[in-house]
Amino acid sequence: MSQHATPPPRAQPHVVIVGAGFGGLEAARTLRHAPVDVTLLDRRNHHLFQPLLYQVATAALSPGDIAWPIRGIFRNQRNVTVLLAEAAGVDPTARRVLLGGAGAGIPYDMLVLATGATHGYFGNEHWAGHAPGLKTIEDATELRRRLLLAFERAELTDDPAARARLLTFAVIGGGPTGVEMAGAIVELARHTLRGEFRRIDTRAARVLLIEAGPRVLSTMPPELSETARRSLAGMGVEVLTGSPVTDVGPDGVMLGDRAVPAATILWAAGVRASPAAAWLGAEADRAGRVVVGPDLALPGHPEIFVIGDTAAAKDGKGRPVPGIAPAAKQMGRFVGGVIAARAAGRAPPKAFAYRHHGDLATIGRRSAVVELGRLRLTGLLGWLFWSVAHVFYLIGARSRIVVSVNWVWNYLTLQRGARLITRGSPADAAPPGRHADARVLEPAGDCRR
Repeated sequence: MSQHATPPPRAQPHVVIVGAGFGGLEAARTLRHAPVDVTLLDRRNHHLFQPLLYQVATAALSPGDIAWPIRGIFRNQRNVTVLLAEAAGVDPTARRVLLGGAGAGIPYDMLVLATGATHGYFGNEHWAGHAPGLKTIEDATELRRRLLLAFERAELTDDPAARARLLTFAVIGGGPTGVEMAGAIVELARHTLRGEFRRIDTRAARVLLIEAGPRVLSTMPPELSETARRSLAGMGVEVLTGSPVTDVGPDGVMLGDRAVPAATILWAAGVRASPAAAWLGAEADRAGRVVVGPDLALPGHPEIFVIGDTAAAKDGKGRPVPGIAPAAKQMGRFVGGVIAARAAGRAPPKAFAYRHHGDLATIGRRSAVVELGRLRLTGLLGWLFWSVAHVFYLIGARSRIVVSVNWVWNYLTLQRGARLITRGSPADAAPPGRHADARVLEPAGDCRR
């Protein structure tokens, strides 16, 4: 069957799930024993554990350690068909998912949109090429390339100003991703790469964590935010709170009227939902997320559900559901249960009730902050809890073992085994004997999104 061909009539309801992230994966799994046929559609062939992408970007893990083939995950779930394709829209009247170009698309009886989010630059999309974000494996390997090339280019140049700029790394956004990235970059510079270069001291690298708000980790209690700030400062990160970014360019960032030269800039300040709201002609919030009802269905279309980062959902107390992996998994499980109940002729649950299990962020290789209701952990104990929690959420014994062994090895030796500069070209480094200036040494190419 071609990707646009109309399939034969089905004896069971056909459920189409768009997106194999945390929410989509959980919805499909929940339908394992339901009397439905499921088509799981994604533009990539793998499910990705996004919370550990920053470790790929900083050379602690390889992409294969945190990603798994979708077909392999559903090898034994016979009611799931996996398709590698990109959704281009939805026709709610005809009940079809459009795949772009001519053709009929994929029909559905019930639809689950779990299309996630991408980087949001608050209307300054031209910043993207200079400050890539971190959502995909391609993003992570591009960031890794930029980080490692900055040190290589600093080794080549004799210009002190150019070298200082090349050894300055600016992380924009003080949420968990920004905090974790900043800490990992400091450890890369001050421990992993120490002694490997002859013309530069990698310990001289500056890592800036730039946050527009008054504190980092703003969703956590103030005392944990302050603990994180002190831990970062103790590692050597320059934490700049109350510093909104006014411009980003090839030479650095602007903080108000102040120019901060930096060759490598990483974006962790905001996200923007997928275009699902435009596909559906639905009401959306400021971040582009689809406003859904209590059962996570699109108002007026009980057959269409929107979950994860694509949905503007409320918990049982009317508070916004956060865009984090546990929330997406809970949404997927709930929607899967609603669909299964409908297909079996049972009364489905009426309202989604989100349970927040806590917040956590790691700060380097031996410190973290954890908030689990009244229980709060910091330091090494927090890091151990963070490590166990993340290993638990990985898929498959192999990944759990590999990641655990890598972390133990990194902890004991301070070494990182995935320091590959990929997607490079001869233009990525100056020829031997030539010491290029700062502009010649700019990172080349936009981050692939």
